[in-house]
Amino acid sequence: MADETQDPTRVPGAPHPSETPRLMGQDAAQATFLDAFNSGRLHHAWLITGPRGVGKATLAWRIARFLLCTPDPDPNDMFGAPAPSSLDVSDEHPVARRIAAGAEPGLKSVHRTENDKTKRLRDQITIEDIRALGSFFQLSATDGGRRVVIIDAADEMNVNAANALLKMLEEPPARTTLLLICHQPSRLLPTIRSRCRTLRLGPLDAQDMAAAMAQAGVDPGPDSAALAELGAGSVGEAMRLTLLDGLRIYQEIVSLLGTMPNLDRARALALAEAAAQRGSDQKLDLLYTLMDVALARLARTGAGHPPTVNAAPNEAEIFQRLAHDTRQAQAWASTAQTALSRARHGRAVNLDPAALVLDTLFKLSETAPAR
Repeated sequence: MADETQDPTRVPGAPHPSETPRLMGQDAAQATFLDAFNSGRLHHAWLITGPRGVGKATLAWRIARFLLCTPDPDPNDMFGAPAPSSLDVSDEHPVARRIAAGAEPGLKSVHRTENDKTKRLRDQITIEDIRALGSFFQLSATDGGRRVVIIDAADEMNVNAANALLKMLEEPPARTTLLLICHQPSRLLPTIRSRCRTLRLGPLDAQDMAAAMAQAGVDPGPDSAALAELGAGSVGEAMRLTLLDGLRIYQEIVSLLGTMPNLDRARALALAEAAAQRGSDQKLDLLYTLMDVALARLARTGAGHPPTVNAAPNEAEIFQRLAHDTRQAQAWASTAQTALSRARHGRAVNLDPAALVLDTLFKLSETAPAR
């Protein structure tokens, strides 16, 4: 595997998708692919979509390993081996071992690469990354003649890269399967989407979330339901919340909302200073993400859809007081858009982070109804 610091497909603190033994909560998508394989109607390109962190890359690597390890079904062989009933492959299989070592010649993974000049990861997948597939396709296929390409993520391709991939989809190489991981399908060319069969993955529930995090070596304890709620069913987001103490940050945000309109300035300042410490960029990003989550849950409460799971003490009670009708819900939604947009602009021009957090909290306090 690539260096963790330069691999955009790896979630810090979690196993790489190629190393994840099981895929939780996505049985329907796995069954759909397996049915296509067993019926002999395997499409040459698959678009694997869904929110970030729900297992799209894990599914792509499971499919790749399965395809490179499993002989094609023979519908005319009445006495052959039974059709596979899962995508599971033994870790001892030679192909599985080569994939684990990053040495499988039938598999190519495409993702954002390092800029030779800056030594930083590019923001996009470039045309050079896609054109490199040409030499891969020219190699002799091994182990049953299959080749598999994983593009993670396809919605990170620039226009030139997307057009280059489109040509490959229009004239796909023989016995080659392309797996396009995609967080936002609307960013892809419609012509690319139309040439792929789609596998849609959904958010995980609290039980699957707990199992997925345990598999990654993280014990959510009694917080699995709250993590599933705040992470919108995304294991990746739940991991980020756990590693950066996100539940405590969210609980402090909700508690501060509970002091409004008379904002507790001392606690607000403490939260701002903690998030603005040197080297705390990730926590500052998470703070604004969780503010956005809290305000969305607050607005939905006023619209008649309160949280089904309390992710902070007294959350439902606080939200009911702050947003007791649709008018107040609209006011919170408008304030959230204005205040968070103002904060994003301030960060872009390098204003003092602590001052920005305080400014955001004061703007929110102005929207709170009188006690």
